[in-house]
Amino acid sequence: MNVVTISRKFQVVIPREIRKRLGLEPGQKVQALAYENRIEFIPVRALKSMRGFLQGIDTTVRRERDLSDATSLVHDRI
Repeated sequence: MNVVTISRKFQVVIPREIRKRLGLEPGQKVQALAYENRIEFIPVRALKSMRGFLQGIDTTVRRERDLSDATSLVHDRI
């Protein structure tokens, strides 16, 4: 586990190992979020660079009936 220190200006240095693993570059933007009792930094990526990242994912989803379908079934039975 990497431990970092918060400076007087509330700055932190992201450890080299993490920077390399995530491909972070100087000047790159990250989104800072407070989540429960922790801080998360999420790298901001250009949409163009994310093209195809879901390729091959199974998109079949079993869905419940639509409310309008259920309503028409009830009316058909009356």
